[in-house]
Amino acid sequence: MLNDLSSLPTYLASRRSGKPRDMIVPGPDAAQLGVILQIAIRTPDHGKLFPWRFVVIEDRDAFAALLHKAFVSANPEARPAQIEAAIAPAHFAPTLVLLLYAPQESPKIPLWEQQLSVGAVGMNLLHAAHAHGFVASWITGWTSYDPTVRDVICEGEEQIAGLFYIGTASQPLEERPRPEPQNIIRHWP
Repeated sequence: MLNDLSSLPTYLASRRSGKPRDMIVPGPDAAQLGVILQIAIRTPDHGKLFPWRFVVIEDRDAFAALLHKAFVSANPEARPAQIEAAIAPAHFAPTLVLLLYAPQESPKIPLWEQQLSVGAVGMNLLHAAHAHGFVASWITGWTSYDPTVRDVICEGEEQIAGLFYIGTASQPLEERPRPEPQNIIRHWP
């Protein structure tokens, strides 16, 4: 956990996503998860529309059954190994939270700004988990876009923005390639 604000830039730069399948216990307890989610929602939100929701997946077996139903429905010819691989993520990591995009009607705030706010919530969630000493990962994949999963998890126009796995790293986290600043930053005029 972060205790010295002078090391904040180094600390923020140390955040890495972990592979959900490699996460082990402990994950956050209920109180820690509550704080992580409270921190996540401290994000830019033009118009105070709150265009996001969280779904904490408590019953992993029920979620696996939903994924099984959805995958087999979309892939009726799937082999058992494919089905097993498709539902395995239901049991990854000690904690699983779905972030939903919940667009709100607004004559002033375009949907694009609401989508950006959801992305900011996701990044805050990752940083909050890191600040609590956990590793986290934001995954999308077929589950996020499947209509069967969406119909069960979402309400109204909600969409799954991602699955957030939180736990403890079972092995050192790897650095991934990052862009060179001079290749992505430009100055105007």
